[in-house]
Amino acid sequence: MGGAAAKFFFSGGFFPMVPILAREFYGILRTPRALAAIVAMSLAFAMLVLARWPSEALVDLSGGQSRQVFRVFSLGLFAGVLLLAPAFPAASIVREKIKGTLALLFNSPVTALEIYYGKFFGVLAFTAILLSTSLPAAAACYAMGGIDLVGDVGSLYLILTVVAVEYVALGLLVSSRAQSPDSAVRITYACVFVFCFASLGPYYLFQGQEGTLADLAYWVRRLSPLPVLQELIGQGSMGAAGLLETRSGLGEFLGVSFVAIAGLMGATLQRLNYKIFDRSRSQGLITDDQSTAVQAARRVFFLVDPQRRKAGIPFYLNPVMVKEFRTRRFGRFHWLLRLVAICAVLSLALTFAATTGTMDWGVETVGGLLVLFQVLLVALITPSLAAGLISTERESGGWDLLRMTTMSGLRIVTGKLASVAWTLLLILFATAPGYVVMIYIKPSMWLQVSLVMACLALTAIYTLALSAAVGAWFHRTATSTVTVYVVLLGVFLGPLLIWLGREAPFGFEVVQTALMINPMGAALSVIETPGFAQYELIPGSWWVAGVVSVAAFASLGFRVWRLLRPL
Repeated sequence: MGGAAAKFFFSGGFFPMVPILAREFYGILRTPRALAAIVAMSLAFAMLVLARWPSEALVDLSGGQSRQVFRVFSLGLFAGVLLLAPAFPAASIVREKIKGTLALLFNSPVTALEIYYGKFFGVLAFTAILLSTSLPAAAACYAMGGIDLVGDVGSLYLILTVVAVEYVALGLLVSSRAQSPDSAVRITYACVFVFCFASLGPYYLFQGQEGTLADLAYWVRRLSPLPVLQELIGQGSMGAAGLLETRSGLGEFLGVSFVAIAGLMGATLQRLNYKIFDRSRSQGLITDDQSTAVQAARRVFFLVDPQRRKAGIPFYLNPVMVKEFRTRRFGRFHWLLRLVAICAVLSLALTFAATTGTMDWGVETVGGLLVLFQVLLVALITPSLAAGLISTERESGGWDLLRMTTMSGLRIVTGKLASVAWTLLLILFATAPGYVVMIYIKPSMWLQVSLVMACLALTAIYTLALSAAVGAWFHRTATSTVTVYVVLLGVFLGPLLIWLGREAPFGFEVVQTALMINPMGAALSVIETPGFAQYELIPGSWWVAGVVSVAAFASLGFRVWRLLRPL
């Protein structure tokens, strides 16, 4: 009877969404990356707790040591949810659409609401498994004493559960509107960055002020779980700049998150119908086929005409690099100019908004904001361009065509890397005007700005090398993109989480060693950003980044050599 009841339940006897839920849940569990995520999370939490576990058989009656262990555990659990929760829902719907199974679901008796909830709870069930791997570590923290089961541990899991639900809903919305799994992953992680980190920026600029903009910045800040998480573990509130807050953040964070979740769900449900397959777009008309008057007018109005027929590839250019620019989405030159213009405007706008408070903040804080802005752009854009350099060709069959050409493996790899390197170089130069304003305000900082630009250039090389090397070992673009984002988030976010725990529970040497792994830490240290000025990270950070970059490029070369060998 029990087996028959289970069979009846999972076949959708009571709830039609159950088969979709089971298919989604078991489909995720069967993937190798799901097993790797579960094992990695379990080991990471065990190591985090053991790293701060008391080595002597003494009881800390004050509870200070247990709070330190709980702080490390909380930051590690938050990083795990941030890295892994968006990865699985991002490709869920778009992969069904590409395979054609989504159309079959629309023609079945299952409604769009049941399809959505089946996928939503299927992904959420796997996220619950990831959270459950931390329960032994949470029990160990509680066993040390000094923390409350409901007020501390319960609040932590409540915050992270809401974050997981919000990011799953976000991933499904992006997946319903994306055209490929890899683009869905890129856009989802970009949105997670906006929700978690960029939402803190407006409040940092308008804090202590009154008015509509200041109130709006305060509520936008509540989209991020970081301030309320820091309040829970006793580190103050991120972005508060020493200001005391009298309003409780947990209730407001939950309220804003529930509104965001409802909006994300509603937008996805509105998309789940037959219109999801429509992609009407004008084919346009090549400018060269237009009249002479139209061509002359477009030369006046367009610096680079996007509809003009391209000339042939000159002999001195790498054809693989040109091919990457012409076939990549947003890789055409007019899109690059638009990207450069947007970055330049944002850099100057950030500098202008920040320098209005220079008397209170200091130029060093403004420089720290610029560094964070540039590194955020590099960390978001580089994986989307470099993670699929090899895997996209293998997945589409283009790698076999490249093997049939007379080009060597070195020429193929350098062409692909150059296409990403030029884009990153344009981004770095586009954000440079902000530093010119800083030097104008404080001319003695020209040497620091020069060292910061060197750190940022090394950060771009470091990120490019890791993205290309890690992505080359995967066959599918979506998998390589997810893996690269997880690796880079670990490299850039992990040391910052340790920095947040400076003095308690991490000592000076531990924080300095962790920041050595992150080239961004060296830039923040050089510019003397508050909280980073006391760490000596140069030239040690440069050596670490250089060695890792050389090893990553060597790994990429070995992988390409293996792929170019005769079958």
